[in-house]
Amino acid sequence: MTQAARKIVVIGAGIAGLCTAVYARRCGYDVEVLEKHEGAGGLATSWKRDGYTFETCLNWLVGSRPHRTLNAFWREVLDIDALTFVDADEFARIETEHGERLDIFTHVDRLEAELLERAPEDAHAVRRLTAAIRKLGALALPDPSAPWPNRLVTILQAAPCLPLLRELSRVSMHEYGERFTNPLLRQFFCGSDTADLSALALIISLAWMNDRNAGYPIGGSQAVIRGIVAELERLGGRLRLGTAVERILVRDAAATGVRLAGGEVVTGDWVVSAADGHATIYELLGGEYTNAAIDEAYRTRATFPSYLQISFGVARALSTQAGFVTRVLDAPLVVDDQTRLGQVSFRIFHFDPTFAPPGKTAVTCFLPTRNFAYWCDLQRNDAERYQAEKARIAESVMEILERFVPDVRAAIEVVDVSTPATVIRYTGNWKGSMEGWLLTPSTGLRTFPQTLPGLHRFAMVGQWVSPGGGLPSGVMTARAALQAICRQDHVPFGATVLAA
Repeated sequence: MTQAARKIVVIGAGIAGLCTAVYARRCGYDVEVLEKHEGAGGLATSWKRDGYTFETCLNWLVGSRPHRTLNAFWREVLDIDALTFVDADEFARIETEHGERLDIFTHVDRLEAELLERAPEDAHAVRRLTAAIRKLGALALPDPSAPWPNRLVTILQAAPCLPLLRELSRVSMHEYGERFTNPLLRQFFCGSDTADLSALALIISLAWMNDRNAGYPIGGSQAVIRGIVAELERLGGRLRLGTAVERILVRDAAATGVRLAGGEVVTGDWVVSAADGHATIYELLGGEYTNAAIDEAYRTRATFPSYLQISFGVARALSTQAGFVTRVLDAPLVVDDQTRLGQVSFRIFHFDPTFAPPGKTAVTCFLPTRNFAYWCDLQRNDAERYQAEKARIAESVMEILERFVPDVRAAIEVVDVSTPATVIRYTGNWKGSMEGWLLTPSTGLRTFPQTLPGLHRFAMVGQWVSPGGGLPSGVMTARAALQAICRQDHVPFGATVLAA
């Protein structure tokens, strides 16, 4: 910049906010990131209990393989080569209470062989599934921040896949699962609380795993966050923790900064919110910059559910278990007065040695629920019953775990329970949602505008402008926002791609 450097104020130090800040520094802007909690990461987080680490976010990172989709973007915001990735052989294992089992392998040839052996009656549907996985593996995602000629090239290269993309984006996982007659295959697609999710989301994830471009980074989500924070600090950006934003300040229809809880004003030439979308629009901006389409979306569109997370520190290796197991239950698990689950999934982190002492294993179980209000009301109004309900859920989940991992109860030395109230308290995410907007057949692949009507010098980034959420939405929307800001300020976009 030839003039005095302009400043961008970023609200929220989750994945989107941190990526925004790194891009801002690469483009020559001063940047200040304001995070209300004592640690960076937002939903991309984990916590420690008595020597164990309990991950709540990351299953895989799209872009783990050099020269593949999203890898170049990650190289712009952190030293991705400093991460160690594990490519699982098995995506998931589905088991019943009676010993039936189905393995969903990440290698498509092995997956096809497994499904044809277990479900020969579904041979045609199985071959269609594996053909889709093979076809989508090397598909490049369109970069919303790229100039139109570049996006056109990507679209033309993807042209052979477009009919398949349209087909899969227009059918839900539940509808896709109905193509199969094998009960465990149907359970895999239809049994989750997010069965309304577009089938494309799951199948393209399997395609990336087959291409070894969706590995798990040792250390989980916080390993990624630490890498981005390190890059931000190297570039001279400022991250302020324990700093809650109370209001976005506007003058002459342009954002001019923020007011913090306590009264401090932080000024800037731009404000970028990576905070919760609902809170940004209706609280930090008082609902003054919206329209009928935005109001309708927040009134009617589906979000990902909230969840309880039951975590165990187990004084056993558990290395013979699958890393991800879904247990189909004979009798439903009662989570709350509106939620009964017919299946329960466990993540057994024997593949991450940083999460437990040697010879021990961190185990987590997610229980989706849309009844976030129940847990928030209980936590606020009846602390004794709230703790009793957490203990009841932990005991129920422990019983399920012991039914397929015999004698595990005696080895459990740490029990931790978080609820939707915990999610909302620590992340502020609307309804305690785990990933923002749900990508459904009715919503298609459309993203939300990153600006608000009538408000200048302002942008939004993250999962509330990119349905489907996940870490990729953070880096992609951050990049797009900075390109738009640079265009308005007549500043060259300065993201430098490090060599793979």
